[in-house]
Amino acid sequence: MGLRERYDFDSLVNEAERLVIEEMGRQLPRNKGLCTCEECVLDIAAFALNQVRPRYRASLLGSIYARQGDASAFAKEIEKAVADAIRRIKANPAHD
Repeated sequence: MGLRERYDFDSLVNEAERLVIEEMGRQLPRNKGLCTCEECVLDIAAFALNQVRPRYRASLLGSIYARQGDASAFAKEIEKAVADAIRRIKANPAHD
């Protein structure tokens, strides 16, 4: 029996994903001329997530730990990663 059959990995969550999506919600509306089709928006999310440190948690207590620490610095890292991703995808959309 494999690990996926023995344990519920659905509770393993990357907090950075939530933060990137929230930041995208703030930045996307301000970017005129940006394609917001699903493919481009997912490309922006993936590009941004690949630029930031993951913050995984597996429990409620873990979510508290994931949000502690250098929250301000991490927020700036997320903001910059999303802005960079938007610039990159805007210049090279998934389609023509």
